[in-house]
Order: sequence, then structure tokens, then C-alpha cells
Amino acid sequence: MHPFITELKCRNEILFYYGLFCLILSFSFLILSMFSDIQINNVSAWIKPFKFAFSTFLFSWAMAWYCHYLPNFEIRFFNWTVIIMLGFEIIYIAIQAGRGQLSHFNLSSPLYSALYTSMAIAASVVTIYTAHVGILFFQNDFPNLEKSYLWGIHFGIIIFVIFSFEGFVMGSRLTHTIGGRDGSEGLPFLHWSLQYGDPRVAHFIGMHALQILPLLSFYVLKDLRWVFFFSILYGFLAVFTLLQALQGKPFLKKIPNFMSSQKKTNI
Repeated sequence: MHPFITELKCRNEILFYYGLFCLILSFSFLILSMFSDIQINNVSAWIKPFKFAFSTFLFSWAMAWYCHYLPNFEIRFFNWTVIIMLGFEIIYIAIQAGRGQLSHFNLSSPLYSALYTSMAIAASVVTIYTAHVGILFFQNDFPNLEKSYLWGIHFGIIIFVIFSFEGFVMGSRLTHTIGGRDGSEGLPFLHWSLQYGDPRVAHFIGMHALQILPLLSFYVLKDLRWVFFFSILYGFLAVFTLLQALQGKPFLKKIPNFMSSQKKTNI
């Protein structure tokens, strides 16, 4: 791990430290979730800022690593776009968590509506910039990179961009639950609904293609045919979970309590 950290810091010191800050911040939010009584939709209010901070950490380090390969890329402008846009999201989400108020889907006042819209714009700007990075990877030659690894980056960015914009499925509905209300019983920690459709599953799977596919391509698959096969399969999984959610079906159903059902039968 130490050589990777050293190399990452050399490649992009600004995003390295920003990602590290987000990592520390995410664990701070996680600790707060264990001790705070504030809840939103039956979940600790600090879980959402934890998820966003940790996701920003992963995104920052991944892009710091990939953008190093691009020739003549204006990295400073990209860095500060990421820091300002995603930093704004984390700050607002954390403030609302501390107040016990919704950050997303909150149109209860003109101010909250404007801030919610601003978050959507901020996320869109970063996603479009990432799409631009993906286009540059197609336009340039990288003779020193294995084709399998390079295509892992291609597919990772493509799927990330598509399923980042999939967030508008939730935004347009002002809910992340289809077929029921937000706050229904969900998976431990992730809180994906066990009763209704939940587009967050596809959002999660698609966005983390940015890290998963290049890593698998470099360390495991190492063959262009396998990279294509697995990346397409991965994309289908993300699409499947989205279609499943749109039909109001949960990704995983709640397993009935056998003992409870047995008692009812005996009664």
C-alpha cells in the first residue's frame, strides 16, 4: 500500500490530500452515526454524509490516478472543480444532517429548493468533466499501458457517467423508493429497501465501476476479451437493478422469520 500512496501523491498531490481529508471526514460521520440520536427516514442522519464523503474519497483518488496518464491535461482546473463542486455537496448534506433535515428532495422552502438544485448542478458538472476525461482517453494513444487495463478505464468511466446521471431518476421523483415511502426497512448499513424498488442500488453499482473495472482489469482479468466480457456483464447488472427498481421490486427481499411463521402456524 505504501508504494501506491507515494505514487498517488506524486501523481496528484492536491487530489491526494483532498481524498484523504474526505476519508477522515467519512469516518468522523460514521462515528457520529453511532452516538447521535438524530434520524432522517428512520436512519441515522449521519449515514448519508458518510456515504458521500467516502464516495468522494474513492472518486478523487481514482481520478488522480487516471488523469496522470493524459498528455497536456489541465489538471489543476479539474482538481479545483472536483474540490469545490463535491465539497459543496458534502458540506450542505452534513449541515442538514446536523439539523435533522433532508438535503435531497427537500423543496420545503425556496432556499432548500435552490440548494437542492445547486447540488444537482454540482454533481452534473463533475460528471460531465469526467465524461470529458473519458473522451480524452479514447482520443489519445497510451503505448505504455496494457490494452486490457486501458479498456478497463474506458468501461469504468462510461458506466460511471451513465449511472451518475441515473441519479436524476430519483431526483425527478423526489424519492429513492419506488412503490413505497422512503424509510422502509432496508439492508443493514446500506439501507437499500427490502420491500420496494430502490434506484440507489444501480446508482451504487454503476458509479463504482470507476474503481472496480480498472482494478480487476489490471490485477485479475489481464486479457482484453475477459475485460470486455466482464465489463458488459457488469453494465447489464447495473441496468438490471435499475429496471428492477423501476418496477417497484427490491434488489434483495426480506427473508421471512421462520420462527415467527412457525408460531403463527401453531396458533
